[in-house]
Amino acid sequence: MEHASSVVYFHKEGIVQGLIHNLKYRGKEEIGSMMGQWYVHDLKEIEALKDVTEVVPVPLHKKRLRERGYNQVEGFGKALAEGLGKNYNEDILLRTHYTKTQTKKNLAARAEIINESFDVTPTDSDNGKHFLLVDDVITTGATLEACGKALLRIPGAKVSIITMAYAHS
Repeated sequence: MEHASSVVYFHKEGIVQGLIHNLKYRGKEEIGSMMGQWYVHDLKEIEALKDVTEVVPVPLHKKRLRERGYNQVEGFGKALAEGLGKNYNEDILLRTHYTKTQTKKNLAARAEIINESFDVTPTDSDNGKHFLLVDDVITTGATLEACGKALLRIPGAKVSIITMAYAHS
């Protein structure tokens, strides 16, 4: 892990919970873009992120994408990629298993379900890249850990993580 940070802290029943809920369940995709545009100015100053080559969103399963109609992390990731002058790559990381919402599960239950849910589809040109993995909320870290492990199967890969919000599990 090269770097990890979040834009804001997530409190239950707080403003951030309302923002994330509106982003994920009410189609307010502009919230993600706004948070990315806001945070990217701070990220430009972080030395560990200077060699990032691609911004990679945590993917949704195809079924969840059809249900929701969009990946709630896309606007955030694209705003970061644009602001940092990096490529946005939504194709390298795949969610292979459909899972129900993880919000009510504890760490052990999440880890068990998530651990084998991601795969990568790299090409030889992906070797040695520094991937900036982006997600909406980090709670237990199980999803990001599984995604990071998948990306680290690429020879010479490095991974950093940025999320919109951080919550205690």
